[in-house]
Amino acid sequence: MVARSRINFQKEMADSRKEEEKRLSNFEPDRATQESTGYRERVFEIVRRIPSGRVMTYGQIAEILGEGYTPRTVGFVMHSADEETTPWQRVINSQGACSTGRLTLPHDRQQRMLEAEGVEFDARGRCNLGRYRWTPEELEQKESEAADDQPSLFTD
Repeated sequence: MVARSRINFQKEMADSRKEEEKRLSNFEPDRATQESTGYRERVFEIVRRIPSGRVMTYGQIAEILGEGYTPRTVGFVMHSADEETTPWQRVINSQGACSTGRLTLPHDRQQRMLEAEGVEFDARGRCNLGRYRWTPEELEQKESEAADDQPSLFTD
């Protein structure tokens, strides 16, 4: 009976993983697409524009690029960034923290690089996104125009 329960559990877990992979595949492009030069280059074009001392989040970049990009896929792309041409350290997570600790040596390399550019981190390793987050000018203009177009609920 125990062996049968274990087999059922393993089958349920495998089925659950397949369902999750299928669900995610509807939102994330396949590996070949992620690894294509054009896909990566669109991410790098934005990252190269981030000024020193400013940051963007993985999610912010994904939102700008639109369908086919997610915070996770932007992160995958950033792993292949050329340090000489792309300031990879300026892309952080939505909490204002660095997410490369398990990927780079030393583990706090990204934070140190950002601190050298003037970005300050608190004791929990987070920067103030309200202060350091950068948004491309053309998006700031679109956002302010959209806010102007928003009809008021309160009329005179």
